[in-house]
Amino acid sequence: MQIYTAPLRDMGFVLNELHTDDGFGGLPAFADFTPELTEAVLGEAARLCQDVLLPLNRSGDEEGCTFENGTVRTPKGFGDAYRQFVDGGWNALVLPGEWGGQGAPEALGKLVEEMICATNVSFSLYPGLTNGAIAALTVYASDTLKQAYLPKMVSGEWSGTMCLTEPHCGTDLGLLRTRAVPGEDGSYAISGAKIFISAGEHDLTANIVHLVLARLPDAPKGVKGISLFLVPKFLPDEQGQPSVRNGAHCTAIEHKMGLKASATCQMQFEDAKGWLVGQPHRGLEAMFTMMNAERVGVGIQGLGIGEAAYQSAVWYARERVQGRSLSGVKHPDKPADPIIVHPDVRRMLLTMRAWNEGCRGVAGWVARALDAEKHGETPEQRQRAADFVALMTPVVKALFTDLGLESASLAVQCYGGHGYIRESGVEQYMRDARIAMLYEGTNGIQALDLVGRKMPAEMGRYLRSFFHPVSDFIEANSQDPAIGKMATGLGQAFKALQGATALIAERGLKDAEEGGAAASDYLRLLGLVAMGYCFAKASKIAAQALAQGSPDAAFYKAKIDTARFFFEKLLPQTASLYLTIKAGKGAVMDFAEAAF
Repeated sequence: MQIYTAPLRDMGFVLNELHTDDGFGGLPAFADFTPELTEAVLGEAARLCQDVLLPLNRSGDEEGCTFENGTVRTPKGFGDAYRQFVDGGWNALVLPGEWGGQGAPEALGKLVEEMICATNVSFSLYPGLTNGAIAALTVYASDTLKQAYLPKMVSGEWSGTMCLTEPHCGTDLGLLRTRAVPGEDGSYAISGAKIFISAGEHDLTANIVHLVLARLPDAPKGVKGISLFLVPKFLPDEQGQPSVRNGAHCTAIEHKMGLKASATCQMQFEDAKGWLVGQPHRGLEAMFTMMNAERVGVGIQGLGIGEAAYQSAVWYARERVQGRSLSGVKHPDKPADPIIVHPDVRRMLLTMRAWNEGCRGVAGWVARALDAEKHGETPEQRQRAADFVALMTPVVKALFTDLGLESASLAVQCYGGHGYIRESGVEQYMRDARIAMLYEGTNGIQALDLVGRKMPAEMGRYLRSFFHPVSDFIEANSQDPAIGKMATGLGQAFKALQGATALIAERGLKDAEEGGAAASDYLRLLGLVAMGYCFAKASKIAAQALAQGSPDAAFYKAKIDTARFFFEKLLPQTASLYLTIKAGKGAVMDFAEAAF
């Protein structure tokens, strides 16, 4: 059964208590967003997600999107849900006020995103892709394009897409073939085929604004010859209303493992009229503004699914009676004890809980940096935030989605055979979670980005944005009577991370394959240390609250207990990851290709 109640207390903790010392808060741009206001926003978002989006999750999966005569129809109820969504202003929550948005902080917006993804990740893609397109247009589009398109996209009246992938060209965009021919009126004729285009065609909005990568006739080869174009489904008339149908058409929708209520389209552009966004041959730079925003959002998808899977598993573990407790009967009034009494079931539940709380803590930290990167008061604050965001974006995308699938799999395991059948609802979480490890750059690509680009960038400056606060915390708290043991454990994991960093840097200078072979292990190692840091900070805050006699003692006690589980049962993975990295590339690269 799909069970979900927004974890508002933990969200409030992350938003208002956990990261107050990170140097990214207190931004004047968000002075109006008081704790009272953000609490009200989260409460309203929870009601929308629980009452409107969650009931459509399974029915949308069962019905899926349909394609007929070039038209895509979303499942029953999605149109009405989308109207409620945009009427409530949720589409515009974190978008710029200049174009009709509410200008809320990302630290708040990412928590709302988590709720949306937890209740209906297929639905989340429609507004999610639009927000990514808005991010690119806000930075790179001309004033004329901004004025014509951004107000309607921000309001949710029109939606947006990102058109990169081609049948022969995925990660290696240097192979891209879509062409753009200049016209006399300043527009371009776009021709080519794109695949795997989320929300490329649907019936939720009056117009769809495609951001398309293509090559100009004089473009140099490779990624340096790619430009970005805005190509609307309907060309606006003089009043700005959708008018003439453009040459951008959906030719088919994919039949997928999961996300069945999200339209994944094959698109054909046939002399479609478009306009250049940004500078010629620099489209990848503009598109990466959108992709980086989407990568953090995809990580939040993993967290949302992980939370929903955890809550569904807890519900089942309380309801399902099977066997007796190993320490003696716990419920003599029942024919058997609920399976939540069994150690292995509790191990699975606590693993899911710890992954979710750890990811939420890290996400809150990164979201605050996203805000400071744009709205920091000093250049130094903005730069430090930008460094941290750059470093952590691949970690959020890859680690969160890895753990989202793991949590979904553990939920199925908790249900036993019932978890494998569709009626339980939890098998959908596994199917929906799997794609997040693939799109917006596979998790292996994220790991290569971390090791190959982010780790050596600016002589290690990106790393310092993470290493310094962690090191300072360990030094300041190793003798703390409440969390000294956790600080010591974090210190051991941090030493493994430092050692792995030095080793990869040294070996990578001589052999790039050494870094490639270690990349995925290194990403997980860094992510686990980041979680450990957040858990240790949370435990210190919780211990202080308990010592002061907080009326919310149960919450803070559970926070410490979850952290204890993480430090004793999950953080030790860092030791094995370090050993794996030290072993080098040999076992991977020496294997004969012909022997596969």
